[in-house]
Amino acid sequence: MSSQSCVTIQKEWDIVAARQLGREIAKKIGVGTVDQARIATAVSEIARNIYLYAKNGQVCFDVIDTIDQKGILIIAEDSGPGIEDISQVMEDGYSTSGGLGAGLPGVKRLMDEFDIKSEVDKGTVIKTIKWVRK
Repeated sequence: MSSQSCVTIQKEWDIVAARQLGREIAKKIGVGTVDQARIATAVSEIARNIYLYAKNGQVCFDVIDTIDQKGILIIAEDSGPGIEDISQVMEDGYSTSGGLGAGLPGVKRLMDEFDIKSEVDKGTVIKTIKWVRK
């Protein structure tokens, strides 16, 4: 039973669409307004990375609903250049785009679970989860 919804990221406007969808799904499953904002920010960040570096990819959302907990799973996938040094991009303040550098470390802080896999010339997959607070 998967209710996965995806937004393809190819143009800047898609970042907004992904952000809105993430917030909508989060609200629907009972995520509080503060965490909805965190999710929207995290989605913006990962969608922007796809747009800036990979040019093409997608952000997918899925609801995790188990006996113990409920949450939103966000999977960002691209077939871009990949990340050569993941530990470097996970350092606070590291930015290749001249942005604020909140980047992926910021996403990791905003969310409850965070996982990144990347292969040079193959692309990057980021999986992140925000659990509904009881």
